[in-house]
Amino acid sequence: MSSDRVTLEVSERGAEQVGSRRVRRLRKEGLVPGVLYGKGSTRAIVVGERELRAALTGASGLHAIVDVVVEGQTTPHHAVLKDFQRHPIRGTITHVDFHEVRLDRPIQATVAVQLVGESPGSKQGGIVQQVTREIQVEALPTGIPEHIEADISSLEVGGTVRIEDLPSLEGVTYLDDPQVVLANCSIPRGITELEEAEAAAAAEGEEGEETAEGEASEEAGAESDSE
Repeated sequence: MSSDRVTLEVSERGAEQVGSRRVRRLRKEGLVPGVLYGKGSTRAIVVGERELRAALTGASGLHAIVDVVVEGQTTPHHAVLKDFQRHPIRGTITHVDFHEVRLDRPIQATVAVQLVGESPGSKQGGIVQQVTREIQVEALPTGIPEHIEADISSLEVGGTVRIEDLPSLEGVTYLDDPQVVLANCSIPRGITELEEAEAAAAAEGEEGEETAEGEASEEAGAESDSE
């Protein structure tokens, strides 16, 4: 759960730090531009990339409650990560958005689904495929799970695991359709076609043997009559 609290000190961006050229300069200095969306207000902020990365890689990951402290102020802004962008090559964070929240009011969030257990169908040659990797939930900011586990230990060939099969978590509401498929298990098409072809060949072989036996019996009968 995201009950872990992280303090993150940020500075407000002035007019001289707004604009693509100035933002690029900030990034070269190891700073990340961002926005803090609050109650009726929006603040342009800047934060150290190292400090930001440390805040978002704790036990609660991207669902941590971040106490954003603006330079020159003492009252923290309780916030959650709303969005972030990464550099396509270096992978560093290039922009971040925080959304201020009240800890006593539920929020909606996207949570990753992790498959746990071993599917019996996989032991029979089936392939387990995860169809849905994230779902929408609603909970208090401190109750958003880091991830949700979907148990596949009863997943047979031809079976599915749906949202309705997920465990109930106290204080957490699943917002997506209960019938949404999270995972399934099926025999690869190529293997199925091969098995069908082998079965057809075996059936033809049996037919051929029966025909040959019948012809041999008829020939033996004909020879007996001629004698």
